[in-house]
Amino acid sequence: MFAFGDILNALGEFGRFQKWLVVLLSLPVPLTAFHMLGQVFMLVDVPHYCNTSWIRAVGPNLTEDELLNLTVPRGASGAYEQCSMYSPVDRDLDSIVAYGLNATQKCSNGWVYPSTQTPSLLTEFDLVCDKKDLNDISQAIYMLGLLLGAMIFGPLSDRIGRRPVILISMLIQGLFGVGIAFVPHFYVYMAFRCVVGASMTGLSLNLLVSHCCFAIGQMILAGLSYGIRNWRLLQIAGSVPIFALFFYFWVLPESARWLMTKGRVEEAKKILQKAASMNKRDFLPHANSEHGQYVISGDQYCVRSWTIYVLVSLCSFLRFANSLAYYGISLNVTNFGLDIYLTQLAFGAVEIPARASCILLLQWFGRKKCQGFLLLLSGLVCLIITGIPEDLPVVITVLAIIGKFATSASFSTSYVYTAELFPTVVRQTGVGLCSMSARVAGIIAPLIRLLARYHHSVPMAIFGSVPVLAGLLCFLLHETRGMDLVDDTSAAAPQHRCVVGVHQVLYSQNRKLEQTQHRK
Repeated sequence: MFAFGDILNALGEFGRFQKWLVVLLSLPVPLTAFHMLGQVFMLVDVPHYCNTSWIRAVGPNLTEDELLNLTVPRGASGAYEQCSMYSPVDRDLDSIVAYGLNATQKCSNGWVYPSTQTPSLLTEFDLVCDKKDLNDISQAIYMLGLLLGAMIFGPLSDRIGRRPVILISMLIQGLFGVGIAFVPHFYVYMAFRCVVGASMTGLSLNLLVSHCCFAIGQMILAGLSYGIRNWRLLQIAGSVPIFALFFYFWVLPESARWLMTKGRVEEAKKILQKAASMNKRDFLPHANSEHGQYVISGDQYCVRSWTIYVLVSLCSFLRFANSLAYYGISLNVTNFGLDIYLTQLAFGAVEIPARASCILLLQWFGRKKCQGFLLLLSGLVCLIITGIPEDLPVVITVLAIIGKFATSASFSTSYVYTAELFPTVVRQTGVGLCSMSARVAGIIAPLIRLLARYHHSVPMAIFGSVPVLAGLLCFLLHETRGMDLVDDTSAAAPQHRCVVGVHQVLYSQNRKLEQTQHRK
């Protein structure tokens, strides 16, 4: 009797088939960075002031500076106010010049932007002043889509399989991603983004590898957004490439482990035979003898509910804290004081060694220690940033890059660690629940940024304190380094087991032969 891990060992742990599969699953990942962070570059703040063209009726020859000086008040710093104007009056130009205007009001006829400014979300939908908060709210709506995707695609992956969910998610992402470029209203934009967010979760739940490709996607995003300033063209450029990946329909295999848990033995066998052929290994050598039998899972056990609740609660909070810190830093790229394109490039570049280093760190120190210390580091960096003066943008940006390194490495660790903690039969559901928690943090993170209006350090203080607490709680979990993945719930809580039955999946086509062997 052999476990599924024995099959994988017989096929080769990381042979040609596994490498081919990693490359295949890596292709969509860079595109996820665009949808996750692209809005940051579509809503860059630009100088603006109220449209006061009413004065042109009495002063058609006024220069731009003269118009502003007469109709727009100045703030304490001497700069023109961006959200208020002098109230229009029914007087001639000479009277206005001589006596000036006193009464002020909010902008009533739109805003004026630099003539050289290419169309952006901010300028096209006037996301300034009273509507400025829609920037962070729309990002929260996108994160809500990620949450809904976790609720939908997590259980759906366990029900219909990983491959169909990946294909469905790519189709939705492509259609609605391109559709965003043609929306007539910002609220329609937010609705489409919510749907795209849901599809992104369908991909991320089933692509637990290739996190370095997400970092590459961030670097591509920096160059793409720098070269394409028109937000609609940028949206098309970041969405269309997903359609090139529909060849997955013919080449992407289903998870053999999932097929086994569903009793679809023959389908799993074909995939494993293909893997063995590509890896130049014998398929199931122990099962090819004349009387050989191969059992994938043995006795199943029921697990006391409280142990599952504790596991789900702890893992969910870890993912919540990790997501809060990650998005708190990533979405703040425009507020660190340096060029946003260079900062984004640095953020993407630092993620590559951060995520790649996890391969070694997880082997050297184990999952639990890596997860705990990385969360502590990311939280402490955010807390340190709160004490740095705003006139030191270089120092703040360097610390933010360190924080991005820690949160990125922690994110990759959490995907591996969480997946290893849950048994195969409930893995996608468990990972989906944890992903839901992470998405809640993603929804909250943009809204926390709104607290900066009260004090600039409040958001970072929150983004830092939560990961510190999560890092400490992480040490309550058990280590999974060097352990085989669990197929059923028997190993989820071995200290609390009660036998409820026997479930055997046989590769032999002759069950009677097995019974005969047992009698002998």
